[in-house]
Amino acid sequence: MSDRADQARCRRGRIALATVGVVALLAASCSSSSDANAKPKTPTSAATRPSTSAIPGPSSVATPPGVAPVVNPVNLYSETGPGKLSAAVRGDLPRVYVPNRADSSVSVIDPATMKVIDTFPVGLYPQHIVPSWDLQTLWVTNNAEGTDQGSVTTIDPRTGKAGEPIKVEDPYNMYFTPDGKSAIVVAEALHRLDFRDPHTMQMQSSIDVPGCDGVNHADFTIDSRFVIFTCEFNGGLVKVDLTKKAVTGYLKLSGQDGMPQDIRSSPDGRIFYVADMMAGGVYLIDPTAFTETGFVPTGIGTHGLYPSRDGKQLYIANRGSNHVAGNTPHNPGSVSVLDFATGKVVANWPIPAGGSPDMGNVSVDGSRLWLSGRYDNEVYSINTKDGSVVKIPVGSEPHGLTVWPQPGRYSLGHTGNMR
Repeated sequence: MSDRADQARCRRGRIALATVGVVALLAASCSSSSDANAKPKTPTSAATRPSTSAIPGPSSVATPPGVAPVVNPVNLYSETGPGKLSAAVRGDLPRVYVPNRADSSVSVIDPATMKVIDTFPVGLYPQHIVPSWDLQTLWVTNNAEGTDQGSVTTIDPRTGKAGEPIKVEDPYNMYFTPDGKSAIVVAEALHRLDFRDPHTMQMQSSIDVPGCDGVNHADFTIDSRFVIFTCEFNGGLVKVDLTKKAVTGYLKLSGQDGMPQDIRSSPDGRIFYVADMMAGGVYLIDPTAFTETGFVPTGIGTHGLYPSRDGKQLYIANRGSNHVAGNTPHNPGSVSVLDFATGKVVANWPIPAGGSPDMGNVSVDGSRLWLSGRYDNEVYSINTKDGSVVKIPVGSEPHGLTVWPQPGRYSLGHTGNMR
C-alpha cells in the first residue's frame, strides 16, 4: 500500500474506530516508515505557467445579486490592503488566535509583545479559527475526530473571550457564501458541505461530495458564482455551483499519490494555486475550464497559501514533512515566496533550526506572516522583508491560526480569506 493510501486509511480509521476505544492502537500503526525529508513525488507532466502579466484583464466582473462588486477586476485583493480596515472591526483587540488541536485549547498572542497572554479551553480537537462573514465573530471549528462531539466555539474579537460551544456535526473547516447568507461547514469525514445559518448554525441544506475524499480547503471564483474545494485523500478537487448548490465536476490532479491542501486564487482570478504536500509544490488550475495548467515546485510538505498584503506575492508554507501521522519536530520547513506576475518563486525562507509552518495569515500592515508550527508546538512570526523568524511557544499541535483584525469588506472564511 502506498504512503498516501496508508495515511488516508489512518485518518478514516480514526474516524470509524474511535468510538470503540481502539484509536490509540490505530494511531500507533499510522507512523510512516519513510523519511520526512524524502524527495517530494513531483508531477512529471506539468510545466510552470508562463507569465500572464501582459494579457489585459476584464474591464468589469459581474457578481450575483447580493454580492459586493469586484472593485478591481485584475486584483480581487484590492480591498484587503493595509488601509482598508472595516468600521466593523474598529475597537477589536489586535491578537493572534491559535487553535491547539491536541490540547483542545486556544492560545492568544499579543503581536506587540509576541507573547502568549491567554489560553482557554474549547471543544474537542480545534482545527481552524474562522472570521465570520460580517467580521463580528471568530469561530473555532472543533471537529472532534472520531466522535459525535463536534462543535464550534465563538470568540468575541472585542474582548478576546470565548463563548459556549454550539453542537455542529464534524466541523473540520468553515467558509461563507459570498452573499453572507450561509456558513459552509466542511464536514470532512462525512463527505459533505453543510450550509448553515451564519449566526445560529442551524442547518439550511447540504451538498454531498462523494467523489471528494478528505474535503477540506476552498476558494471562490472572482465572480463569486463557484467554489472549488480540495480533496486531500484522493488527490483531487471538486467544483460547486453556488447558485444551484450542486457539484459541477471533479478534477484529479496529475501527481502520483497527491494530497492537496490549501487553495487560493491569483489576483485576476484566472489561476487557482493548489498546495500539495506530497508533490512538494503548487498546482495551477484554470478555474473556469476546471483543468490543470501547470506546477511550481516549492518545498517539502507544501501546505498553507497566503497572498501578501499588496496582492503581488503568494506566501507558501512548506511544512517540512509530507506525513499525516508519526511526525517529529525540527523538520526542514520553509516559506516560499511566489511572484503572481511571473508565476515564479523569488525567495525561500527556511525556518531556523527546523520547523513545521502550516496555516495562518498576514498582519494588517503586511510586515509579518504568522504561521502555526504544527509539529513543533510553536508559532512563527516571519518578517516579510527578509524572512527572519521569531518563534513563540504555544500548546500542542497548533493548526489554523488567525490574525485579527484583518482588512477587507467581508470574510469568506478559513483563517481569513478576505475580499
